[in-house]
Amino acid sequence: MSDAIETNEDIILSVNNIEVIYDHVILVLKGVSLSVPRGGIVALLGANGAGKTTTLKAVSNLLQAERGDVTKGSIVFEGERVEAMSPADLVKRGCIQVMEGRHCFGHLSIEENLLTGAFTRRDGGAAIKRDMEMVYNYFPRLRQRYKSQAGYTSGGEQQMCAIGRALMSRPKMILLDEPSMGLAPQVVEEIFEIVKDLNAKEGVSFLLAEQNTNMALKYATYGYIMETGRIVMDGDAKSLRENEDVKEFYLGVSEGERKSFRDVKSYKRRKRWLA
Repeated sequence: MSDAIETNEDIILSVNNIEVIYDHVILVLKGVSLSVPRGGIVALLGANGAGKTTTLKAVSNLLQAERGDVTKGSIVFEGERVEAMSPADLVKRGCIQVMEGRHCFGHLSIEENLLTGAFTRRDGGAAIKRDMEMVYNYFPRLRQRYKSQAGYTSGGEQQMCAIGRALMSRPKMILLDEPSMGLAPQVVEEIFEIVKDLNAKEGVSFLLAEQNTNMALKYATYGYIMETGRIVMDGDAKSLRENEDVKEFYLGVSEGERKSFRDVKSYKRRKRWLA
């Protein structure tokens, strides 16, 4: 029986009420549902440990490497259920994850790292060379450092390398996990601007897991907020930026004033948006 299902052609990814369990006993995701429109940038927001990375790994099928399984629900990419696909098969279909922490091959050069992103392709060296040039046009710093060992480049350059490596697979959608982690604000802005350009000019859809709520909502069109394995709020980016709960819990702002972390009330003590 075919795994193809009737779906909205404007939606490239649909996650439907999934549960994820680690080691057969630890329930991590509890009925998570979200969707990514074709050509959209969707932010998945929340504190460390909320379940953002697990959600992305459920989509990219990297959970089994960590003894995790999707035990309920469905994940549909391009109109086809993909829970049983291997990560490599999913990459061939056009969905790839850029993992938290970059995970470049430190002993390889920048250019060799980029070439590893094309390992699933069978369209010839000329096409791969054209895409390499495209990556260098988006990331001029990588062109300057193309012979350098990735392990000796900066954190920002490694993040650019990781995104460029994903682009070499010719993706329709990139799952981008914590791209701002450990980077200077100026570098973070530069990377998000490139994500915006890739979305607009190359038509790549993004599902972006990020703790930097302010930056993510600046570039995304829609957002989901996670707490302890559940989606607790969602909406278009503008409405989330203006929501008083989001300002207080995630931006450290209440009624227009910046607060210290001591002054921000704990979500567990005040579950206003779950009422």
